[in-house]
Order: sequence, then C-alpha cells, then structure tokens
Amino acid sequence: MSNLKKKLMNGDFVITVEITPPKGPEISQMVNKLQELKLLVDAVNFTDNPSGKMRMCSLAACKISLDLGFEPVLQMTCRDRNRIGIQSDLLGAHALGIRNLLVMTGDHPILGDHKEAKPVYDIDSSILLKMVNNLNRGIALNGNELNGKTDFFYGAVVNPNADPLMPQLKRFEQKLKMGAEFFQTQMIFELALLEKFMEHAGKFNTKVIAGIVIIRSKKMLHYLASKVPGVNVPKWLIDRVEKLKEDDVEKFGLNFSAKLVLDIIDKKLCHGIHIIAFSKVEEVKNLLNFIKLK
Repeated sequence: MSNLKKKLMNGDFVITVEITPPKGPEISQMVNKLQELKLLVDAVNFTDNPSGKMRMCSLAACKISLDLGFEPVLQMTCRDRNRIGIQSDLLGAHALGIRNLLVMTGDHPILGDHKEAKPVYDIDSSILLKMVNNLNRGIALNGNELNGKTDFFYGAVVNPNADPLMPQLKRFEQKLKMGAEFFQTQMIFELALLEKFMEHAGKFNTKVIAGIVIIRSKKMLHYLASKVPGVNVPKWLIDRVEKLKEDDVEKFGLNFSAKLVLDIIDKKLCHGIHIIAFSKVEEVKNLLNFIKLK
C-alpha cells in the first residue's frame, strides 16, 4: 500500500504538489526541486504532457522520484496512447514500483506545441479507470487473464467550478462506479463552489484533494483564464488582481491561496490539498510556511 493511500485511508490531511517534467533530457533542476519538496509534502504529481505540450514522460519522472525516496503520483492521459499502449505502460510503471495513479482524458494536441500531432483518444478517462480496476484484479481490458495483479491506488479529476455543475456530478458518479478511489479537483478559486460540490461528494465513500494554484502575476492569471482547458477563473478575481500594482500581485496570491487552504482545513471540507505552483519550489515553501504561521 502506498503511503498516500495509507494516509488518506487513515483520515490524515495530505499535501501533494505538482511538478512538470523537463522539456528535454536534462534532469538536474528537477532533481534539486524534488530533494527540497520531499521534506515538505506527502507525494509529487508528475503531469503527462500538460496542455498537449511535449515534455519528458511522467513515467520516467516518477521513477527518478522513487529513486530519490519521494513517493510519486503518475498522471496518465488517453490522448497519446491506445488501450494497448496504456496497459503496457501501466504494467511497466507497476514493475518499477509506482503505485499512485491519477487518470484523465488529456488536453487536445491543437492546444499544444505540436499542433499537427494526431490525437488518439481510443478510450476516455472512465474506461481508463475501468482498465486500472481490471489490472488490479489481474485482468486486461479485453478480459484476458494476466500473470499477476497490480496494486494501484488510482484517482480521477473533477471540476467543482463547472457551470452547469450537474454534468460534472454525473461524470463524478460515473468515475466512482468505474472504481476511482480518490479525486483531485481542478484549481479552486471560490470556496462556495467547492462547498457545493462537497455536499454531493460527501454522500459517497471517497477522498477529495482540492487543487490550489498560487497566483504570482497578472499575466499568469490571464493565461489560466484563457489558455488552460477546464480552468474557470471568476471575473471578480481578475478585476481585483488588475487593480493591484504588479509588485503586489505575488503577495496577494500567497494570501489568497493560504486563506483558501486554511478555510478548507477549518471547515474540514476535503481530505487534502494539491498545490499547483508550476514547479516553483520557493512558492510552495512560502505557502506552507505561511499556513503554519497562521
């Protein structure tokens, strides 16, 4: 059993962080970041070519993290592989010692840096969850028996910011039926929307980790609002940040994220937080230190 699963099952509040693998073979910077982060959080989540932009594969990054003694979460998308390739990669990941999975459909290549790339999307994230459930029972997706069983702790993504919310709730329930053991939310900006979602999620026996992004500039916030699929930045927040001096945005972003986290903890809304700092280790450290002081 992975340490992340053990903590969540024991009712502990977990903290994970997101790292984007390097855009090339050089890993020294990533290794340095992992060395710092492993003392601060419970697990590191490696993205799988986010926004359709080519990076080192998340599987290799997970193995590097394991070798450093830092528990990883492998992101696996449906965009770039068919059902044969995905199962093959998952069996390989398990053989290497990777136990935590976060599965998703994946952003279309047209959004990325290889717009001419052909998307695969042989299956969607719900079928991918069923696939992992099968592997944990020693069965391939086609029903053929394997020579052993995997032991993955696997979750899916959910977007409490969706408007309307009902289709997202139906997807949430579908993913539960397919076997999802935990959920990681899209970036949270409004606590009320998370509360509304958790009223529904609380009816089910599952764990929810809230996505927390650290705003550091006006440019970054506009990029999230206009370029990142699934991210819903409220207009009031954009207007508020626009009124600030550029030098004050970073301080505001830290305070804003910290208040969200403290409210989540105080109201016992979720079972953990997932910090999205776009591989900026110093920002993660600042946020966690700020929360401890409060």
